[in-house]
Amino acid sequence: KFKALRHNLKRKGGATMLQKPKAAIYCRLSEEDRNKGEAESESIQNQRMMLLQYAAEMGWAVADIYCDEDYTGADRSRPDFNRLLRDAQSGKFEIVLCKSQSRFTRELELVETYLHGKFAEWGIRFIGYADHADTANRGNKKARQINGLVNEWYLEDMSENIRSVLKSRRESGFHIGAFAPYGYEKDPALKGHLIVDKE
Repeated sequence: KFKALRHNLKRKGGATMLQKPKAAIYCRLSEEDRNKGEAESESIQNQRMMLLQYAAEMGWAVADIYCDEDYTGADRSRPDFNRLLRDAQSGKFEIVLCKSQSRFTRELELVETYLHGKFAEWGIRFIGYADHADTANRGNKKARQINGLVNEWYLEDMSENIRSVLKSRRESGFHIGAFAPYGYEKDPALKGHLIVDKE
């Protein structure tokens, strides 16, 4: 059986106690999910509640909860993502639990580096609750790799779509920057339209 599933026996005061496996919960929400009809905080809360419930059903202790908001699955600079990796290497937990593999990463390279490389080396099991990704199941390794490839294609398609939309808006005379240039202000009545700042 996978190392992360083994229960360690610990003796305390002459009594033998069963130590629960420790799980880390990772949640992520980014720009790509904003059109799904729910607020960012609600989505993170839903992910957290679902994964906490699953961990409780499995009898796992939750070592920590890691959350990154407004970061894409290809962003390697995510603060809590990197904190999770540091804690994983230092042995703070045996399981990484996510809603799905894509919440952890949308890059096939990171799937190979961590799910199929470092995590196995560190004795850590990865579980994607919704898509049934589970590194304890050798039989679904190819499925995890295919998911990683599909997720990477999704990012490429989304990036191309965004570029097309921005190009079209620029050609139509709309402002696409986050801030209005000096001498102008954003028109509250029309997104992307600038009005002169008379002052």
